Amino acid sequence: MSQQSIIETVDLTKAYGNKIAVDKLSLRVGEGEVFGFLGPNGAGKTTTILMLLGLTEPTSGTARIFGYDPAREPLKVKRVVGYMPEKVGFYEDLSARHNLEYTARLNGLPREDEPKKIDEVLDAVGLSEVADQKVGKFSHGMKQRLGIADVLIKDPKVAIFDEPTAGIDPEGIEQVLALITGMAKRKMTIILSSHQLHQVQKVCTRVGILAEGHLVVEGSLDSLGRDTIGTGKFRIEVQVSKPTHDLVSSIKKIKGVVGVESTDDLLLISCDEDLRPQIAKTIVDSNSLLVQMKIEEYGLEQIYMRYFRES
Repeated sequence: MSQQSIIETVDLTKAYGNKIAVDKLSLRVGEGEVFGFLGPNGAGKTTTILMLLGLTEPTSGTARIFGYDPAREPLKVKRVVGYMPEKVGFYEDLSARHNLEYTARLNGLPREDEPKKIDEVLDAVGLSEVADQKVGKFSHGMKQRLGIADVLIKDPKVAIFDEPTAGIDPEGIEQVLALITGMAKRKMTIILSSHQLHQVQKVCTRVGILAEGHLVVEGSLDSLGRDTIGTGKFRIEVQVSKPTHDLVSSIKKIKGVVGVESTDDLLLISCDEDLRPQIAKTIVDSNSLLVQMKIEEYGLEQIYMRYFRES
């Protein structure tokens, strides 16, 4: 990785009796990354997060956040990390503003700075107009956005989110994902633990897939996608009447085409972008008949299923 490693684990392991929840996890996350932490229930995601936060000690191995050891320096870690659990807890008989005041004081924010900072984070998550309403009247999506404000109030260098979009309507999901993307643009390092693969694909720069405590694979979506469907980001299947050698050569010359495979009347074309118009024109210009064309773009779901089958 070219960035400075903000989060790093080496052979991080957690055992509960004979059950190994996390097994020799080695991982690096750089500054400003949105790292997707994926896996089914029981894979070890939450246990890993708890070790990173210093809320449970590893059985063996090490973890570092900004060079701090969560097991030995938990208070230093908590000063630089914001955490939003899957089930966000607030005092429901208090307003959003009063809940954030409580968090601000717990984190040592000077009293004179509180009002301005609270107004800033409430505005950032779109809750300014309901700042003085009791949280008990909030919808689930509003509570999730207040949870993000609760993270932002301490200006963390690292933010960890555990299923931040669970139970939210589509509009609320887009709002939460936009907020997370905005945090990353400010050089905040983010770990996003989720089952929602489509959502993770929208915001994450890299992903790691956990299965039964093991890190099955990690990397950028581009690199994992190429490994999954072959060279290139897109794969276009074309059926033509005359798949001649000259036609194949002409398609290979199209800018962005990475490779062409020919079998009978089918051409399988790998490319870095959707080149269907250029490919269709090349086929017509070669006096071949285009019978049909379909495209396959790799997605996180394909990547996820491939590595789970292998594991």
